[in-house]
Formats: sequence, C-alpha cells, structure tokens
Amino acid sequence: MIKLAKPSIDDDDIQSVSEVLLSGSLIQGEKVKEFEQKIAKYLGCDYAIAVSNCTSALHLALLSLNIEKSDVILVPSYSWVSTANVIELCGATPLFIDIKADTFNMDPEKLSEKLQQLIPDLSCKTTVRAIIPVHTFGQVADMPAIMKIADYYNIPVIEDAACALGSTLHDKKAGTWGLMNCFSFHPRKTITTGEGGIIATNNKILAHYLRALRNHGIDPDSDTTDFIIPGYNYRMTEFQAALGISQLKKIDKIIARKRALAFNYTKLLNTCVQTPQEITGSNSTYQSYVILLPPELASKREIIIKQLKDFGIETTIGTIHIPLTTCYRQKYRYKKRDFPVTDDIAARSLTLPLYENMTSDDQKTVVEKLLSILHQETA
Repeated sequence: MIKLAKPSIDDDDIQSVSEVLLSGSLIQGEKVKEFEQKIAKYLGCDYAIAVSNCTSALHLALLSLNIEKSDVILVPSYSWVSTANVIELCGATPLFIDIKADTFNMDPEKLSEKLQQLIPDLSCKTTVRAIIPVHTFGQVADMPAIMKIADYYNIPVIEDAACALGSTLHDKKAGTWGLMNCFSFHPRKTITTGEGGIIATNNKILAHYLRALRNHGIDPDSDTTDFIIPGYNYRMTEFQAALGISQLKKIDKIIARKRALAFNYTKLLNTCVQTPQEITGSNSTYQSYVILLPPELASKREIIIKQLKDFGIETTIGTIHIPLTTCYRQKYRYKKRDFPVTDDIAARSLTLPLYENMTSDDQKTVVEKLLSILHQETA
C-alpha cells in the first residue's frame, strides 16, 4: 500500500523518546522548555508555548482575547473543522469567508467586502474580535493583504499555521505575521510529536497568560503553586517534546524533499488536472499535495478514491467545507452557493500520497493509476 502520509521517524527520534521514558520524568518539564526555545528560535519569535494539539492552541489563543458570546470571528470556509469549532467552544460566532480558487486560502477581497458590511464606518462599534486565516495544506495565505485589512480595522490576527511550519512568503515564515500563531505536530505534518501544538507570539503579556491557561491556571513565574486564573490541562508531555526536538533538527531536509516530490508530481501530471499553486514569493512545505479533478468527475470522486485503494494507493478528499457540515448548516442555515468557490474546490479536491521517504517510482505508480482511472471515467 502506498500510504497517504508517513511521519519521518528515524532511530535518533526513537532514542530521544526512549531516554525520556526511561528517565521517569514524563509530564511538562525541561524538554518542553527546550522544545519551545528551539521553535521560537526557528520562527524568529520571542515566545513559543507548547500545548497538547493545535486545536487547544487555537482555543487558548481565542480565550486569551477574552472572547464573549456576542463576538464574531472571521475564518475561511474551507479548512479542518477545528478552526471553527474553537470559536463555537468560546461561545462566539464563526463568520465564514470564501477562498481563492488557486491557493484554497482565504480571499482577501471577500474578507474586505465582509468587513465593509459589518463595519461600514470605523467609528461603528464592532463585535468582530479576530481574523483567523489558514495556510491550507502548507500554502501560505496572502498575509500582506490580510494584515493590511486587519490593521485598517484594528482587528487582531491569529494564524492557523497548523500545516505550515517552515513555509515562507517573501522570506517571512508562516506563523510570524499575526498576534498569535498556532502550529500542529500531528503525524501528517512536516514534523511530528504524535499530537501536539505550539502558540507563537511576540507579546510577553499574552505568553504569560497562555502558559497559565494551559496548566490549570498556575502562575508560570511563581516559585510556588499559585493558581491565578481558572485554566485547562492542555500540556505537552516530555516525550512528545523530546521527539519534537529530534524532528526539528531535520525539518529543512524534510521540507526540501517534499518540495522536490511535489514538483515531480506536477511534472508527471502535466495539465491533466489542476495542481497546487503557490503565490508569488512563497515556498510551501506541501503538507499535502492536493489536486483538483476535472469538473465533470466531481460526482465520481468517491469512486476514484475507492479504485485507487483497490490498486494499493491511499488517497482522500482535500479538507472540509465547514458551512455545509451538519453542525454549521443546521445552526446557521447555510446552503450551497453561499460560498461558490468553496463549493467547487471541496467537491473536486483530491489528496495524493506525499511523504519524505516516498520514491519516484511510487509517484509514477500513483500518477499512472490515477490517469488511467480518469481516462476510463471520462471515456
């Protein structure tokens, strides 16, 4: 089976985790601190707060802004559902923005149009408390345009950079544009800690508050166990951090290899399908390699996925059309054509296998089988 994804686990990763397990010191401690410091240095930010996963990172980021029930958060309509779920869990309302057809990221023009509707005059009181752009599949969103809009309205930005550790735009790393920025270390990401997440920020006050929130509300700067706020147990373990430290040593090698494989896919596929596109000046980590099937084959995507599986090739859809999930469709009465670009992309996206140790022969097999199926289905 050519798997959809495989984490890059080597002997040094296993050794790093084994040493921590044998030490008996397993909960958040010195390894977590070291991992945070190394991530902050890699990103070029002042603070990194390690947590249990990216969903908890997003949740804490919103809580640190004191989000209330009347508040609105702007998010793309095409993302993993946790991007919107954390807003609901804070009691606020996610307001969806359609995406661009090339990069699958939040469309700045649509964002601007929505804000003009919500805030026709800067003197108007607004309940829009944050904007959460997502770097979908590792492709960097148009952050200069998004930040210009956010700054004009004085709205904080929280980057959902779950897929984009190491991606850059104009030599600036994804996850360093916003007030707070959240990363994932799920096994399908560039580097992994199994589960795990990081919140990156340059704001000292927020960093202190986030460290307290993730650990039962304990003051992170106190020599005693002093509870200063009600908090959560969103800690990262020591063995997760040890794996992250080991993985981070080879992140550039992993990214370079995945980019080379992505470019090879694009070459092999030629013009048969729409292949991933990067905006000018960007370099994607290619967390996933997502193509678009021809429009006439959208209704046959599940059949294509099954046929590829029968050939020993694991594929899946791109990601989720959040407004049309049962939860959000029923609560907010969304329907098709409310987000026309997302309607199209969500119906036609197909994720092909991509991981560091994939071979060119594996890629040739994937493309040959895919193209034979497409030819058969359109005959």
